[in-house]
Amino acid sequence: MTDTDTLVVYKSKYGATKKYAQMLKDELGCDIVELKDFDRAFPVIYDNVIFAGGIYAGGIAGINVLRKNYDTLRKKNLAVFCVGASPFDGNALNEVKDRCLKGELGDIPLFYGRGAWDESAMGLKDRMMCRILQKAVAKQDPSTYEPWMEALMSAMGKKCDWIDRKYLEPLIDYIAPDHSGLSG
Repeated sequence: MTDTDTLVVYKSKYGATKKYAQMLKDELGCDIVELKDFDRAFPVIYDNVIFAGGIYAGGIAGINVLRKNYDTLRKKNLAVFCVGASPFDGNALNEVKDRCLKGELGDIPLFYGRGAWDESAMGLKDRMMCRILQKAVAKQDPSTYEPWMEALMSAMGKKCDWIDRKYLEPLIDYIAPDHSGLSG
């Protein structure tokens, strides 16, 4: 049995989402579990359940587990924290929410944290998809770039880490409104 009321279930492909899950654990004293180790019985003892995953091709990694287990989770205080390489863009986040949290999941709040970019750590498929996308974006007039396009073009060939506790503030305020604030 645990003495915390919050569980973070995360799926991390390249490590950024895992770092955010660990930050939540450090900040809130909550429990964290990788999605692959998720058991539908886990959430029974928690009041709050946060699903965290990276954004890939407009979808949130692991969101299907939330969808499949929603009947068990519906009475919990739920939240989703997604991680991407682009700077925060409210319109883009709304598109992700509309795509991933449809129907009965539509009322679950969605939070965003900027992650990291390291092509050398990417799998072949992800690296190739990014290069194809970069070539398509490069054909456009840079003055018409959306924020994610600017981020893609400026990160190509570089190693970038934008992981920051500040992105967790809105989520922590939602889950633990009486929390004294982020540490260090």
